[in-house]
Amino acid sequence: MDITGDVSIRGNRWQRLFRRQQGQKASGEGQDGVKDKGKHNTFLDIILKFNWNEFIVDPAEQFYYVWIQVMTLPIVYNWVIIILRTCFTMIALSYLPVWLTLDYVSDLMYMIDMIITLHTGYLDQGILVKDLIQLRKRYLRSKHFLWDLASILPFDFLYFAFGIQTPLVRINRLLRIPRLNEALDRMETRTSYPNTFRIAKLMIYIFVLIHWNTCLYFALSSSLGFGSDPWVYPNITNTEFGSMRRQYFYCFWFSAQILTTVGDIPQPEREEEFLFMIADLLIAVLVFASIVGNVGNVITSLRDRDNVFFPNHELVKAYLRSHHISKELRERINNWYQHLYINKKIMRENEILQQLPLHMRTEIAVSVHLRTLSKVTIFQNCDRSLLEELVLKLTPQVFSPGEYVCRKGDVGHEMYIIKEGKLAVVADDGVTEFAVLSDGNFFGEISILNIKGNKSGNRRTANIRSNGYSDLFSLSKEDLTDVLSEFPAAKRHLEEKGRQILTKMGMLEESGEKEEGEGEKVETKIQRLESNLEVLQTKLARLMMELESSNHKMQARVAQLELEVSELETQLSEDDGERDRTLGRGQGVGREAEWEREEAEGEEEEEEEGSYMKGEKQGHGDDSNDVTKEGDGESTKSTKEDAERVVEGDKCRPKNPDNQGDKSEDDGEKIQGDDRPGKGDGAEIEPENGKEAKSGKRESEEGKRRKRIRERKLKGRRNERKTKKK
Repeated sequence: MDITGDVSIRGNRWQRLFRRQQGQKASGEGQDGVKDKGKHNTFLDIILKFNWNEFIVDPAEQFYYVWIQVMTLPIVYNWVIIILRTCFTMIALSYLPVWLTLDYVSDLMYMIDMIITLHTGYLDQGILVKDLIQLRKRYLRSKHFLWDLASILPFDFLYFAFGIQTPLVRINRLLRIPRLNEALDRMETRTSYPNTFRIAKLMIYIFVLIHWNTCLYFALSSSLGFGSDPWVYPNITNTEFGSMRRQYFYCFWFSAQILTTVGDIPQPEREEEFLFMIADLLIAVLVFASIVGNVGNVITSLRDRDNVFFPNHELVKAYLRSHHISKELRERINNWYQHLYINKKIMRENEILQQLPLHMRTEIAVSVHLRTLSKVTIFQNCDRSLLEELVLKLTPQVFSPGEYVCRKGDVGHEMYIIKEGKLAVVADDGVTEFAVLSDGNFFGEISILNIKGNKSGNRRTANIRSNGYSDLFSLSKEDLTDVLSEFPAAKRHLEEKGRQILTKMGMLEESGEKEEGEGEKVETKIQRLESNLEVLQTKLARLMMELESSNHKMQARVAQLELEVSELETQLSEDDGERDRTLGRGQGVGREAEWEREEAEGEEEEEEEGSYMKGEKQGHGDDSNDVTKEGDGESTKSTKEDAERVVEGDKCRPKNPDNQGDKSEDDGEKIQGDDRPGKGDGAEIEPENGKEAKSGKRESEEGKRRKRIRERKLKGRRNERKTKKK
């Protein structure tokens, strides 16, 4: 009992341990599985969590260029294989799984290309548009989207109607040809050999054309019957022409003969054959013309490239022949041209890079020539911007063997930097060599700085001769002066370095510094005077312009005032004329009536005078002094008017002392003689007996005077009337 109990207890312990161990193993395996599953899920999460809305393709980046190159594969596949499987049924059925796989892989690439095109940005006012909404609108509203959509329509369902052996239902896949053209254009602009690429592209087009003609020829032979006549494909029951490779190669050779117009083909016998040959010959003419034209363009572009890189040798040779240049000199020139052409040395860098922007030309020149220019002693430690300006001024030159670069005593107009070759400093005899200059050396830098006190006077101090063909860069004095005018600090720095070099060489005069200082003072004064003169000239020109403008304004104002005055005078004259005409018409009628009335009054006055004289005579006979009334109201009115006229006439006469007495006497006579009431103070005038004779005489004189006045007035009125009538 005890033994069995102990055994059972021990067995239970071992079972528990075994179960615990199995549980640990299971938990370990479960954790490993969870880890592996977590890794897998992490990768999927990365793919799923990728924000496709932020995926934008820049058409200028490398990814887009590589992708459109990849897209050429499915496009070319469809253009070549669809027509091949349609016409060569044996090839289509033999490799059907391969063709179907490639078909749907190309369809998948078509759809991926549409997605990439949808996320491809475009430039708007020079800025890349990355807004997906705008990109989607632009792509969906473009013709490019319609072509892409038409090329991906699933016409493969027509297999159920026509059978799997009719791949012609996929003919819409050929509509993706614009993408192929874009890829080829991009490749042509990026390749370093564009002419070779153009020839290769032309050959690809011709191959595709011959391939299509091959398939159509085989299909036409199949419809007419293989071996029915010499023109069609031979009978395929013959083992020699039954293989698939023989069928395609024979048809390709036959089509190549037709399209290249080589000839040596069987004569067609049927109408279908004649029509096929006519179409092929017309296409052959276009193919031949395109080949000749493209090859001619390639040759022309190569010649233009040579003319740009190297001077035109033919024109130079024609000039030398026309001027009968010596044979030795012509050989030297020919050798110089040959050296340039063989070693591909460019002499017209500025013309080649002229089309590039200035900053790009500067970067190219810096990368090519800055290292060479920085080797010059006087340009070391100079500002980089100065060196960048100078590298654009460097001019490449090539010297032949034995040619002198400069001679002793010549005026220096440029300095030289040796790029390649060896030059010797020789004596005047041309034999003795003092030194040899090689790559990186320079000479002539002092002569272009115009340093005061230079004993050589900017002249060459040595003879420099090229031992072989030497490539040099030259920098002219004018170019250096133009650049240094914008860098005055660099100019002073270079002049100081030049004086140090001349001092070491013993070529600088002691008084040179003083003369230079005085020269600088004089130059400063001259510059100040010139600047002041320019300011004064500017002010004078401004004042002259202001004076001229004010003069023009005054002349315009005077002309305007004269015009206004003339208009006012014309208007006033017209108004006066109209008023005169109106008044003239009214006054003419009124004056004629007045003149008639005055004539009638004159006649009445004459009658009244007669009656008056008679009354006076009667009054003298009477003793009474009463004033009697004569005539009616009209006569009284007329006498009053006569008296007033007499008074006005007396006023018009000159007032002098002699006449004053007469005037008083006349007034007294007038008052005394006027015996009619209504005028005067109403007192009765008593006549005096002693003055009667005198008063009668005065009255007769008064009557004569009135008569004369009346005659004058009547005469004047008649004259005025005659004038008016005229």
